[in-house]
Amino acid sequence: MSTQAPSFASASDLQEQKPQVQMLAPGVYGYISAFDPNCGFVVGDEHVVAIDTRPTPRLARDFLAAIRSVTDKPVKFIVLTHYHAVRVMGASAFPEVQAIIASQGTTDWVHSRGQADFDSEVGRFPRLFAGVEEVPGLTRPTLSFEREMRLNLGSREIHLHCLGRGHSGGDTVAWLPDCGVLFAGDVVENRCGVYAGDAYLQDWLGTLDAVRALHPRTLVPGRGAVQHGQGACAEAIDLTQAFLRTLLDSVRQSLAAGLGLRACFENAQQAMAPRFGDWPVFQHVLPFDVARAVEELQGTEHPTIWTAERDQQLWATLRG
Repeated sequence: MSTQAPSFASASDLQEQKPQVQMLAPGVYGYISAFDPNCGFVVGDEHVVAIDTRPTPRLARDFLAAIRSVTDKPVKFIVLTHYHAVRVMGASAFPEVQAIIASQGTTDWVHSRGQADFDSEVGRFPRLFAGVEEVPGLTRPTLSFEREMRLNLGSREIHLHCLGRGHSGGDTVAWLPDCGVLFAGDVVENRCGVYAGDAYLQDWLGTLDAVRALHPRTLVPGRGAVQHGQGACAEAIDLTQAFLRTLLDSVRQSLAAGLGLRACFENAQQAMAPRFGDWPVFQHVLPFDVARAVEELQGTEHPTIWTAERDQQLWATLRG
């Protein structure tokens, strides 16, 4: 008798979200969903810079149409805040792009685990990959930087900072110091489950301190509503740190007691649900977060690559 693998929590998420363009400052826009991954764009004197691209060309064309509702200037550059398929696989829909820019850590990430990540994410988030058959292949950066890069748009600059490992091994934030807008990628979430399956959890806490030191006045989180005002921006950073600290503290205590993976997960769920359990995608991310916390605290520095098969095995073990 065969048994069917239990579905990911995200598999039951069938409600379409229509992102909306939000003006954050003159020439600076977010493309913001309720709790799907956020994108954005900056209009320069002669061209546009897109911040991430959405999961597929079909969905990216909607993003491009939204940009066209604001400006007819060409999108010449794409900045990848990091490499997860839900953010980058729509890049081929931008026909005039001269360069896809990412940190060296993200470029290395593509080479080491890009295909496995794509295969696993399509299985995890079927709704987000509408039109996946159009994806021509992995999105590969064509221009990389180590720690910092500046993009000159004429009347302003975008500062790209790789502030440290966190959500991935190559996270980049896009900072506009002239207007105080920060595109944080998934380094910061706003009241949405924090995915840490590919994370460097202990480093992430310090990376968030570095984000805070920029003192953003407007913050576009990876998921969730845009935060306006330094206090609200700081709160989103604090909540992301609190999520990660609670996860680490719970798993650390469980491991000290000699408990296995499933017990670590059950204890983490009990510790985290009262404060974070009603956040969107919490039930989906927690198994992956606990699995990564266990291996990091047991001494595995680099996250084990997720494959579609490993995803299903974990989900069956912890949520079956």
